[in-house]
Amino acid sequence: MPTPVSDFSYSLPERLIAQTPIEPRDASKVLVLDRVSGEMHHHNRFSSILDELQAGDVLVFNVSKVFKARLHIEGFEVFVLKVRDGEIDALIRGSRKLHIGSELIVETARWAVSAKTDDGIITLKTGQPAAEIFAFCDLHGSVPTPPYVTTDLTNPDRYQTVYAQSIGSVAAPTAGLHFTPELIEKAREKGIQIEHIVLHVGIGTFRPVQADHIEDHVMHAEFVEIDAGTAERIASAKLEHRRIIAVGTTTVRVLEGVHATLDRLAYFSGELNIFITPGFHFQVVDALITNFHLPQSTLLMLVSAFAGRENILAAYAEAIMKDYRFFSFGDAMFIR
Repeated sequence: MPTPVSDFSYSLPERLIAQTPIEPRDASKVLVLDRVSGEMHHHNRFSSILDELQAGDVLVFNVSKVFKARLHIEGFEVFVLKVRDGEIDALIRGSRKLHIGSELIVETARWAVSAKTDDGIITLKTGQPAAEIFAFCDLHGSVPTPPYVTTDLTNPDRYQTVYAQSIGSVAAPTAGLHFTPELIEKAREKGIQIEHIVLHVGIGTFRPVQADHIEDHVMHAEFVEIDAGTAERIASAKLEHRRIIAVGTTTVRVLEGVHATLDRLAYFSGELNIFITPGFHFQVVDALITNFHLPQSTLLMLVSAFAGRENILAAYAEAIMKDYRFFSFGDAMFIR
C-alpha cells in the first residue's frame, strides 16, 4: 500500500521555531531516543553528548561549507543551487521571464540561459571556473537561511559548522552547528574516532514534498564524496562492531547511499540520489545526531525510517511539551 505523506505530520506551535542560533553553540538541549525501546531522556546542554559516547565510537561529520547563494542581478533574485565549472543551476525570480538564450550581465561576464526544467530550475552558462563563481557569491551574495527563519542573521558564521571545509552547500548540515572545536577535541581525548565526508546540500533537502504518497516523490541528486581511506576506516570499525554515529541526515545519506550504490563502503565522488523512507535497511549507521525536522519533510521520513515513525512522533510530542526549539537553529536529538 502507498504511504501517505500525511502520516508524517505533526502540529508545532510557531513560538518553538528557532529564529536565532543559541549562544554558545553547545548550549542547546538534547533529547536522547532509544530507537528499539522508544525510551527517552534529556540533557540540558549539548556538550553532555559526550556522556552518550564511548571510546571506539566513530563520529562522521559532513564538512561541506555553505556559500552565499542568494544574489540580486539585474532585478532578478538568483538562488544558486549548484556550481560547476562553466555553469550553474539556479532558481530565478524577477519581473520578467527568462527564455533559452536570455542573458544576465554579471560584472564582465554574461550568464546565458541554456536549459530550464519543469520544476523551475534554470541552467546558466557562465564560462567561468567554479572557484570564480563561488568568489563572486561570497562578495555579492547573502546566506540563504530557510524561509521559516524571519529574523536577520547578524553573524553569517553561525550558519556554518566550525569544521566546514569544502564549499558547495546552499543550506547548512545543521546537526553539526552544535559542535565547538573544544567539544570535538574532548571527543578525540575520550577515544572517539573522527571522520569526514562531503555532501553538498541542495534543493532536495528543503523543497516540500508535493506528492500525496511518499513513493511518488523524486529527490534531486546531490554531490557527495568519501575518500578511500575514510571509507576503509569506517568499514573496519563496522566490522569491529564499533558504533558508526552520523552527525546529521546528510551524513546518513552519504554512508548509506554509497553502500547501497557500491554494495560496500569505498571511494565515491559524484552525484547521488537517495530517498530514505520507512522500510529502508540501514547497513552502516548505528546512531544519529540530528535536529528536529519539518512536518511532511524528507528528513522527517529519514529519521522515521531509522527509529520508527511512532517513536519519532512520540519524541517530537515530548520535545514540544518540554519547549524544545525546532528546525535549523533548534535543539538536537541523539537517536541510538
